[in-house]
Amino acid sequence: MQNWLLPDYLSDILPAEARRIEELRRRLLDLYRAHGFEMVTPPLVEYTDSLLVGQSDSLSLQTCTLVDQISGRNIGVRADMTPQITRIDAHLLNREGVTRLCYCGTVLHARPAGLLSDRELMQIGAEIYGYEGVEADIQVIQLALESLMTAGVSAVRVDLNYPGITRALIQAFSGFNQDTVTEIYTYLKDKDKTSLALLLDQYPTLPAQIKSGLLALPTLYGGVEILDKAQEILPPLAEVQKGIQSLRAIVAELNTAQLSIDLADVTGYAYHTGVIFALYADGWHEALVRGGRYDNLSEAFGRARAATGFSLDLRKLSTHLTPASPSKAIKAPWLNDKALNSQINALREAGYIVVQELPNSHISVDEFIFEQELVFEQGEWQLKKIAD
Repeated sequence: MQNWLLPDYLSDILPAEARRIEELRRRLLDLYRAHGFEMVTPPLVEYTDSLLVGQSDSLSLQTCTLVDQISGRNIGVRADMTPQITRIDAHLLNREGVTRLCYCGTVLHARPAGLLSDRELMQIGAEIYGYEGVEADIQVIQLALESLMTAGVSAVRVDLNYPGITRALIQAFSGFNQDTVTEIYTYLKDKDKTSLALLLDQYPTLPAQIKSGLLALPTLYGGVEILDKAQEILPPLAEVQKGIQSLRAIVAELNTAQLSIDLADVTGYAYHTGVIFALYADGWHEALVRGGRYDNLSEAFGRARAATGFSLDLRKLSTHLTPASPSKAIKAPWLNDKALNSQINALREAGYIVVQELPNSHISVDEFIFEQELVFEQGEWQLKKIAD
């Protein structure tokens, strides 16, 4: 038996990549703190009653569950940290005003999200609670863009949608059953207008305006001019107009970014209540960042709160970044010498990397380049350049 093998879609992180991920984690958390976000760290597992509250079936299928040996209740290994952060805001902090929280931790998926995906992700994100206005959505999108800029990612494209538009069109007709609603979302996701039309033809009492609106959704993707087209052809339902105006407000604030609109994007339709967004960049086969508004998810924890935020996977983000360069280091012998150890400590406190070579051994590393060493000359320990 090859006991060094790992389960499928799980992998070790070796030194250079681990350092790159850790340095990126620190920079992003410092960025979020500079914007006023407070960091919280929820547990890796918790009762599924709270971990999956208000969530879609897809997240339930992604959550690995087991029985707690102490309570006998079902607990789950988190597949997404957002519900946990929501619980902290609603139940533990219990604040009345606007709260900004950030977080970073490991999440585990029961199955990979795609052929090129891992099951273990290093999720980092930021959430704003207690503010219903579009200004909060704008801030999290700008912060998400700044996150990728901090990581060195350029030419980022922002995809925007407002799932409430689709939801409003569906809810405007009471004749749809849940199976039909699921089919509608499936055809919208695939932009399969032909199948969608055949499905809607089965409902002769469906108002023509609603039918034409649903059939228009798969065509409403492209540049920001799509909003003008949507204004013209979609029915003037209140939620539809609210969605278009919210998207216009965000587009106006992000006028320097590369923007696209996709009103048939139904990602997270059962979860999000307002504007959603995804950030893409060349070199990555799928979205680097996803986020959006999810008002009142916290109602299950006893207190309904407006909420919007985003998250990303640090491991995925790091895959196409410039490889981490080895760091310069100083080599020193391992001796019981007070003067030597004092100088080593002083160098480390000054920010230098000092690696001591153990007796009768040699140093084997990939992360460090030794350009200097401590040698004893003329009665004192001196830094000397190592000969090539």
